[in-house]
Amino acid sequence: MANTLKFGNGEWYGKKDTILAYNDENSNYKPLPFDFSRASKATVINKDGLIEEVGSGQPRIDFKDDSKGALLLEPSRSNLIPYSEDFSNGVWSKIDSIVSLNQDISPDGTNNATLYTSTSASNRLETNFSHPTSVRTFSIWVKSYNNISVSGRLTFSGLNDLNFTTTNEWQRISTTRDISGDTFKCSLRLTNDNESVLVYGFQLEEGSYATSYIPTSGSAVTRLADTCSQTVPDGVIGQTEGSVYVEVNISNTTSKTILALDTGSASNFIILDTSSSLSPKILVRQSSGSFPAIITGTTMSYGVNKIAFCYKSGDYAMYVNGVLSGTSTSTTFPSGIIKRISVGANSSYGYLSDTVNDVKLYNTRLSNAELQALTQV
Repeated sequence: MANTLKFGNGEWYGKKDTILAYNDENSNYKPLPFDFSRASKATVINKDGLIEEVGSGQPRIDFKDDSKGALLLEPSRSNLIPYSEDFSNGVWSKIDSIVSLNQDISPDGTNNATLYTSTSASNRLETNFSHPTSVRTFSIWVKSYNNISVSGRLTFSGLNDLNFTTTNEWQRISTTRDISGDTFKCSLRLTNDNESVLVYGFQLEEGSYATSYIPTSGSAVTRLADTCSQTVPDGVIGQTEGSVYVEVNISNTTSKTILALDTGSASNFIILDTSSSLSPKILVRQSSGSFPAIITGTTMSYGVNKIAFCYKSGDYAMYVNGVLSGTSTSTTFPSGIIKRISVGANSSYGYLSDTVNDVKLYNTRLSNAELQALTQV
């Protein structure tokens, strides 16, 4: 099973606008640089487990869930809270409560965590918003102060959205709500008076799940989308048959495209994506025609999933976590030369919103036994 392209699996080498994959077919080890794009700064969890900001165009290798690191690929999102760390600012109402800045080490490794203390059971730290109706996600980091665990609520507009209990480790908590009406409030509240909690990094974003932290200091800030693709040399992508392996960490139920092979445009392609119900699908489009899923697999789980599929006219198959997930005898096949691979896809197909641990590409149709072995958990 000599793979013509391998990407990740702990071998991450990137710089601005580029991240490397490799071809080790026939013992000939050659770099295959992927084009990477994100026209803004962004944050990532580094090897030390701390939030780190990286520059525009810099690939993000995230170590939150994998000691080997994984490529973080997200859509564009904005943190609508103008002061995400400075709770002394007037946009934050401190109701029956006190905030004290710079009281402990925050998740970014500096002494900028805020101590929030309740002075009555009616306490609230909150900010108001006027925005069109949409799905919003509100998230913060919380931690026990002086090793004393406390309970509280993270709320939208006074509704009891999410109860939490602090521990001696920083934990990010989030709640999602379809906002009805133009005005709403985001609030943190402790259950009892005379209690304290460490807080950091408030974020409000439009969407059904929390994405990586976007620091703000005076206005809303937008992190633009990540894209990662390569137009590969001849022979790397099989033109009449091939196989793809991808290991992806699924953290939310939004529909997403995991990987795409195409002819350089969105007119002819083979796509691996997943629906909001976490069902993986193989879609093939030929000459700008329709593209119903030719395989819809069994539901995946949250966390790491190993997926392998083969493509060949009349002979498609997909394995997920060591189990045959579907086959197809469809003769639909992309017209033209398949020359581009997009990991985490792009604006044409939709964004992944998760991390990719490993990708392998083969220019032959692997056997079902080989596909099963690749995805064994």
